[in-house]
Amino acid sequence: MQSENFAKRYGLVIATGLVVGAAAVALTFWGNPANMGFCIACFLRDIAGALNLQRAGFDAEVGTGIVQYIRPEIIGLVLGSTAIAFLRGEFKPKGGSSPMIRFIVAVFVMIGALVFLGCPLRMVIRIGGGDLNAVVGLAGFAIGILIGIQFLQRGFSLRRAYQQSMAEGLVFPVLMAVLLVLVVMAPSFIIFSAKGPGSQRAPIAAALVIALVVGVLAQRSRLCMVGGIRDAVMFKDFRLISGFAAIIAAVLVGNLILGRFNPGFAEQPIAHSEWLWNLLGMVLVGWGSVLLGGCPLRQLILAGEGNTDSAVTVTGFIVGAAVSHNFGLASSGTGIGTGPVAIAVAAGFVVLGVISVMNMQKLEG
Repeated sequence: MQSENFAKRYGLVIATGLVVGAAAVALTFWGNPANMGFCIACFLRDIAGALNLQRAGFDAEVGTGIVQYIRPEIIGLVLGSTAIAFLRGEFKPKGGSSPMIRFIVAVFVMIGALVFLGCPLRMVIRIGGGDLNAVVGLAGFAIGILIGIQFLQRGFSLRRAYQQSMAEGLVFPVLMAVLLVLVVMAPSFIIFSAKGPGSQRAPIAAALVIALVVGVLAQRSRLCMVGGIRDAVMFKDFRLISGFAAIIAAVLVGNLILGRFNPGFAEQPIAHSEWLWNLLGMVLVGWGSVLLGGCPLRQLILAGEGNTDSAVTVTGFIVGAAVSHNFGLASSGTGIGTGPVAIAVAAGFVVLGVISVMNMQKLEG
């Protein structure tokens, strides 16, 4: 009976984590950048570049930069979530829960992610590849979540969402379908990198199909990097964090099989070893994600279910990516950006602090 209860409670989320980890290894094997089979932050950054919102590393001779591409993985995650939500009667459009606050928080979450060079999902994928810089990032991520939890326990809330029309809920999935047409047709006004990480990509069909499967599983399991640590601390509930561990395990095994496991701090792919900024960047991500109610992956899945607040949040991520690269805030493999990184990160902490305090509700009792 106990084993049956464990399988019922943990089975789906662990299976989802294993599939996500295996998928990340496969996508890297088929062409995605190393330790970047999935990265919500990096892939949204690439989409921002493809839409000409940022031109990082632009080379006039080839007419492109280094991080511009419409990533089918993002499209597949959203549309997979949309499809299973419709099939199970869970596509229920809602929104109106402090959308502008969510947008601002999302911008700073993306700035923090690009200082670190990855979202929480890529963080655990990097750990599975042996990148110890990501362990520093994990420490920062946990610290940020703990800060956010302090405000949750004191009544922080962005207030309730309201039911919205079916048309409103379908806007974001339809936009993803439009992006799918654009990545397949590759019109001249869309920019695809000819070198750098943006030029390293798995075949469109493979990336899309894998992401559709992951989107379905993530919607069913409610997989969330932030939720795992938050629930473990607040409720002693380790269900979601088991998915977190399963991703690391699957990536680790996959990299060992392929001979790509490279433990250490130095010479890690698309990563830097400036530990303070790895730490602080992920503190910003962890804290902001708690306020948003989920990590970037979870926001994509919720947007696929018709949650317009999450759609606004994802839009904030894209704008944050453009801001990061246009103002020199994004890091690279050689270190942090050349712009006012310290000012931006400090401003992020101040903004999150003000938002956290101003949205605390009085707790009864």
